[in-house]
Amino acid sequence: MRGGRLRSSEMSDPTVTLTSLGDQGVEGVFAVIYPPQVAIVGLGKVTEPAARHRRRRRRPQVLTATLAADHRASDGHRGALFLAALGGC
Repeated sequence: MRGGRLRSSEMSDPTVTLTSLGDQGVEGVFAVIYPPQVAIVGLGKVTEPAARHRRRRRRPQVLTATLAADHRASDGHRGALFLAALGGC
């Protein structure tokens, strides 16, 4: 890395990787980026939200999604927009 910029060799064939460890019982994934990846999205297991006040009502299930991104290729704002769009699915 020179001055926080990508080299031309690091810009070829960029990828975004998806990893899901939820089927292994993992709730959250904190992934490491390896070139030529520019980002990795980690999905955990689907869980039930905590019950409150013992009321029986239908609550949505929860899935933890994490994003690790190379800030030389993009910024945190775009990553946040991506996760917000993913959450709206």
